[in-house]
Amino acid sequence: MSRPSVLVTRVIPDSVRERLASACDIDVYTGATAIPRDQLKARLTDKQALMCLLTDRIDADVLDAAPGLRIVANIAVGFDNIDLSAARARAIVVTNTPDVLTEATADLTWGLLLAVMRRIPEGERLLRRGEWKGWALDFLLGSDLRHKQLGIVGFGRIGRAVAARAGGFGMRVIYATLDADAPGFDSTSAYTRATVDEVLATSDVISLHVPLTDETRHLINRRTLATMKRGACLINTSRGPVVDEDALAWALRDGVIAGAGLDVYEREPVVHRALLELDNVVLAPHIGSATVETRTAMADLAARNVLAVLAGQPPLTPIVAG
Repeated sequence: MSRPSVLVTRVIPDSVRERLASACDIDVYTGATAIPRDQLKARLTDKQALMCLLTDRIDADVLDAAPGLRIVANIAVGFDNIDLSAARARAIVVTNTPDVLTEATADLTWGLLLAVMRRIPEGERLLRRGEWKGWALDFLLGSDLRHKQLGIVGFGRIGRAVAARAGGFGMRVIYATLDADAPGFDSTSAYTRATVDEVLATSDVISLHVPLTDETRHLINRRTLATMKRGACLINTSRGPVVDEDALAWALRDGVIAGAGLDVYEREPVVHRALLELDNVVLAPHIGSATVETRTAMADLAARNVLAVLAGQPPLTPIVAG
C-alpha cells in the first residue's frame, strides 16, 4: 500500500520532518520566499496533505488542482489566507496552530511597546550615526509605563497574555472584544471591559489582537485614530490590514497620536513608504512568533494534524472539520 504524500511549502525543522517521514512521503519547497502559485498547483496535484504558511493563498483554484487533498494544515494561528468555504465544499479539513505561539507573540508585543514608549530604536540609530553628544536632561525623552492605561482590542489567548504582563509594569488594563457574547471577567478582576471606542479614546497604549475579518479590516482608520489621545501609541501584532496604513502615516506625521509599533503590514512584505520615513514608528518584519521553540512547536502541531487526519482520526485544532 502506497504512503500518503504531503507538500510542505517551506523548510521545516528536522524533528518535524522526521515525524512526518514516519508515515508520509514529503515534498518540501526550499525557496527563500513564498512558493510560486504555478509550482504550488503543480506539486499539489498528487498530494493528500498540504502544510502551508500565511503567505500561501489557498483558494478554490488551488484546491481544485488537488483532487485527493484531505487536509490543509496552516502553520499559523491566523487563516485568512485560506478559502474556508471552498475547503468545506470539498470536505477538506483545515487546521491552524493556536496556543503554541501565544507567549512568544505577547513577548514581542511588549518589546514593541517598550521600544516605542522609550524611543529605543530611535536612540540606537542616532548613536550608530555618531550623533550622540552625551547625557542631557532633555535628551530622547519617552514616557513612563507606570500608572498608564493599556487598552487591548481583541481578548483571545494573545490579548490575555499581553494583559497578564501589564501588572509588572504598573499598568492598568481595559479591553474590548468584538464578540458581544464573549465571556468577560467578574467585578473583582483587575481588567475592565469596555467598547472598542472607549478603549481607543481613553488608553495611553492600544494593542491590537483581532483576527482579520470583514469587520476588522481597517478597524484603525482616520476616524478611529482621531478619537485617540494625542499622546497615545498603537501596537499591532495581529494582522496588517486591520490598520489603514495611509491613515496611520497621517496620524503619526501630524501628531494625532505619538507613536506606533508594527509587526504586520497591509501588503507584506511591502511596507508603506511614509512609515519607513518616520522616526516615531518601530517596524519589525513579522517576527511575533519567531523563536526557535515557538516556530518548531507550530510546525510540529501542523504535522500532528496532518498525521491524525491521514490516519483517519479527528484533527487536533480544526477550523474546518471536513
